[in-house]
Amino acid sequence: MNLASNFSLKDEIKAYWSERAATFDEQPGHEIFSEGERAAWQALFIRHLGRGEGRRAVDLACGTAVISHLLDDIGFRVTGIDWAEPMLERARCKAAARKRPIEFLLGDAEVTMEPDNSADVVTNRHLVWTLVDPAAAFREWHRILKPGGKLLIVDGDFVNPGPLSRLFSRLSALAQKLGLMAPDKRHGPGALGETHRSILSRVYFSNGARAEEVARLLTEAGFTDIRVDFDLKAIHRQQRKNFSLLKGLERATQHRYAISAVKPV
Repeated sequence: MNLASNFSLKDEIKAYWSERAATFDEQPGHEIFSEGERAAWQALFIRHLGRGEGRRAVDLACGTAVISHLLDDIGFRVTGIDWAEPMLERARCKAAARKRPIEFLLGDAEVTMEPDNSADVVTNRHLVWTLVDPAAAFREWHRILKPGGKLLIVDGDFVNPGPLSRLFSRLSALAQKLGLMAPDKRHGPGALGETHRSILSRVYFSNGARAEEVARLLTEAGFTDIRVDFDLKAIHRQQRKNFSLLKGLERATQHRYAISAVKPV
């Protein structure tokens, strides 16, 4: 039997994130390193979702639970779902250290196994660009939301940088080559950078997860009141404190967004 033939793209993505777990929280842009950044993220979530007030939130591809804890902080009752057990191990440790009752489940964000109409809110950050079948995923998220429930996606197009982002990226690469900046290790050690590029070339959004295409697929899945929000300046401003100047400017000029949508009543 050819074992490689049974190793699907989704298996490869799962293995990639499992290996990334060990260093995931060391990287700015993943973990939160200041109360200012935490407040900026909370403000974004409150702007789109309101305060939790005990409502149930399902945080998909929760990773080490950065977003799960933000939701918990603003009053949601949170279930985090991820298919990489090493990520969930770290997520559970964080919740235990903070003595927070966040539930974590092993599962696939595209096939959650959650009951129909069971979530008031569904969230995810930097998941959509990795989806193999986003149309099916969006229908799944619509299914598990209660009527009137809200979806919030935080993501971006990391394939097609604009002119300013390209300029800052080139300057950053040059500074690293000259030894003026530390090497960028955003994809983790060794061959993981190549693995990341290989995965990105084969997912649905291999040409970039543009906000307008995500919004179109959400409409087809039955969502309404779709709101695309490019105002992430407060978050980027706080994150720049933990990046080099050039890397911070590169991120701030990328096509990054939050998209909220509603399941009709």
